[in-house]
Amino acid sequence: MPLTTVPPAPEANRHHDDIIYPALIPFSLVHLACFAAIWTGITWQAAILGVVLYVVRMFGVTGGYHRYFSHRAFATSRFFQFVLAFLAQSSAQKSVIWWAAKHRHHHKYSDTENDVHSPRHRGFLYSHVGWIFARQHDQADLSTVGDLTRYRELMWLHKFETAPAIILAVACFLIAGWSGLVVGFFWSTVACYHGTFGINSLAHVSGRKRYVTGDDSRNNWLLAIVTMGEGWHNNHHAYQSSARQGFRWWEYDPTYYILCVLSWLGLVRDLKQPPKQVLRNEQRLGTKVINRAAEQLAARFDPDRIAKAISTNLHGPDLQNLHDILTNARHRTGDALSAFHLPHLPSRDEFMATARQMFAKTRSLDDIIDRAYDYFLASVGSRLTPAPAASAG
Repeated sequence: MPLTTVPPAPEANRHHDDIIYPALIPFSLVHLACFAAIWTGITWQAAILGVVLYVVRMFGVTGGYHRYFSHRAFATSRFFQFVLAFLAQSSAQKSVIWWAAKHRHHHKYSDTENDVHSPRHRGFLYSHVGWIFARQHDQADLSTVGDLTRYRELMWLHKFETAPAIILAVACFLIAGWSGLVVGFFWSTVACYHGTFGINSLAHVSGRKRYVTGDDSRNNWLLAIVTMGEGWHNNHHAYQSSARQGFRWWEYDPTYYILCVLSWLGLVRDLKQPPKQVLRNEQRLGTKVINRAAEQLAARFDPDRIAKAISTNLHGPDLQNLHDILTNARHRTGDALSAFHLPHLPSRDEFMATARQMFAKTRSLDDIIDRAYDYFLASVGSRLTPAPAASAG
């Protein structure tokens, strides 16, 4: 029998067919430039410069791009806002307007099909770096960042997004020569790249979940060290507007410590904190989170297999009645199903047991289970195919 090949799904093609994009060229050259240290050598001045620039620019990413421009986790003056924007863009990760627009989109659709960089749907490598070079992500949706586009200086930085990085590169050369450029600038730039990208990829794959967030966000202590506190990613998804992401005293969060120092100096103010209910994990979940968690729970069961098993055991009017009940599933549907004696249909207790294995402690667990059970029943019902009624002869 000849082998047949199945073409990739159209959805997969839509996200990967233009991955080789012109922006990949400068990104690759930045990485290749790191190998120039073979000829320039590594001076102690350049090494110190590289470490300092990594820390300072990583704060530009975490405190600037992320906590301020994306989430407005604190307030500051217009002057220091520009300083944060310039510092963030010196890391060569595009403009603060582009960065914030993409990040806000990520939170709106986190780990759904519409997420710009979900490892669950696009794969680890695409979520880590590939999505940046897809043509569809080249432009920012300015409608999502209207609070930023009203500042002319930020729009100027948006237009000339590489200017801060180029200025810094020249400064590194003037301070420490060719080694300063290669080790001080390029090495720290690449390190900042992959520290930041690791939050998009690894922090949605590896780590622990303290909170039910409706997505795959996780707390990863190693990433927290590398990214100055951003690794407490599940905490962040549980309360996105907090200036503090290490919710426990032992959760290392240097970005927050720096923000505290800046607040003492009067440069920033109004640092938002997670409510006590969130810290104690006693908050009620929002509808969107409950719905997403319920979809995840319902997906753990196999509606296709169960629908086929039911179809082989029921026929005629009984199958039609069951189809109607399940397709229009609502709370307490289980009572109406008792007359059908369906051994293949999992009970709500089974959903409860699975939910306790899947999710962290939450006051909204019953709401998730009820919603998931309804989703599951409706999904099974939609897959049942009652035989059409015979027409009168």
